[in-house]
Amino acid sequence: MLLINYKETKYYNSKDLALSVIGGRWKIPIIWHLLQETPLRLNQLEKKLPDINQRMLIRQLRELEEDHIVSRTVYPVVPPKVEYSLTEIGKDLEPVVNGICNWGDEYLSFLQSIPKEQ
Repeated sequence: MLLINYKETKYYNSKDLALSVIGGRWKIPIIWHLLQETPLRLNQLEKKLPDINQRMLIRQLRELEEDHIVSRTVYPVVPPKVEYSLTEIGKDLEPVVNGICNWGDEYLSFLQSIPKEQ
């Protein structure tokens, strides 16, 4: 049996590992926006994701950075300038993210086709 130790957690297969890296409410939308336009600054991401608070956005970006999906570039200027972009392994998520988005469109159409109960 395959046993993967990553960030003090044991995974029994690579699928569980992958889902732990990109799972959650905000990671796919963050990655999607970085696939559309890169690099992005924090305030640009906040505008694109208005329902997320800054604390959660920073937390999700840090987790993606720790997992090598996102790279963070800090420029030595005042006020501080920080930009986020996808790493090479992060860019490899493009077909996955597009697949999830396409499935979401299909699922929405499915839900809209179900007769509403009276």
